[in-house]
Amino acid sequence: MAYTFSLPTINSEDKGNTRPIALSKKHNMLESPWRDVQWTEERRTSLMKTISSYKPKHQEVNQTRVLLLGPVGSGKSSFISSVQSVFNGRVTNRAMVGTSTTSFTKRSFNIHGEKDEAPTGLVLCDIMGLRDEDMTGLTLHDILSVIKGHVPEGHKFSPDQPVTSETPGYVKWPELKDKIHCLAFVVDGSKLNTFTGYKSTFQQLREHISDLGIHQVALLTHIDKISPDTEKDISTVYSSIHLKQLIANVATLLGMSTSYVVPVKNYAAELDLDTNTDVLLLSAVDHILQYADLYLKDVPLSTNN
Repeated sequence: MAYTFSLPTINSEDKGNTRPIALSKKHNMLESPWRDVQWTEERRTSLMKTISSYKPKHQEVNQTRVLLLGPVGSGKSSFISSVQSVFNGRVTNRAMVGTSTTSFTKRSFNIHGEKDEAPTGLVLCDIMGLRDEDMTGLTLHDILSVIKGHVPEGHKFSPDQPVTSETPGYVKWPELKDKIHCLAFVVDGSKLNTFTGYKSTFQQLREHISDLGIHQVALLTHIDKISPDTEKDISTVYSSIHLKQLIANVATLLGMSTSYVVPVKNYAAELDLDTNTDVLLLSAVDHILQYADLYLKDVPLSTNN
């Protein structure tokens, strides 16, 4: 595989915060990882138990609803299928993976525990891809309608038919359980240089969603396509200088701290699960749930806001 991806330049505002980097003898690798991850079967099992037993931190909510948002092909549906694959014990494709920019149905996926146990306290929601300045796609109005809980399950989005109070099944007075409790931006790390057209879209979204008090994180996908090191061994992700700088650039693009950005590798052509890939996927889910709970803890009982 040829790696032709050029590394984006870090925003000048971030340069003053950089520190000298200690390099290992291996080209483009740090002496020690900048985030500590236990790449073990024990850690994988621990994360699975944590997620399987998870309960939302609000008595009016049985399941935390997380919206995955990103351009077409960024890896939203693949992430859903990959997370469920970990609990299934085999690679499966549960969510529809496609490239349509003209229509898409809102679908919510209950994440089940091991051996198809009862649903966990997590629901991952998938909708139509974002639009940039030149492409058709989901509008800001429709995205906010989903987040606020107005859009019914199974609604088919179309760029020329925005969601209104006349939309069939429109939820006029959504309850907290109908709303989105955390949002995860999904960004394809191998195509970051093509995301310039989305910068204003991301900024508008961040402003409006933050006004609703909802926390946002970012999933950096396709990290195995970014460098030969991560392709060979995904556990080198936090030792790679390239990946560290890429995560910083994603944070700059979205206007958030790097602590909100986590890398993942979705299952694609693989037939068997991999412990390191599972740990990265489950760590991302755990990361999301922590921020969802921060939002739910601040919501008073019986709110209709």
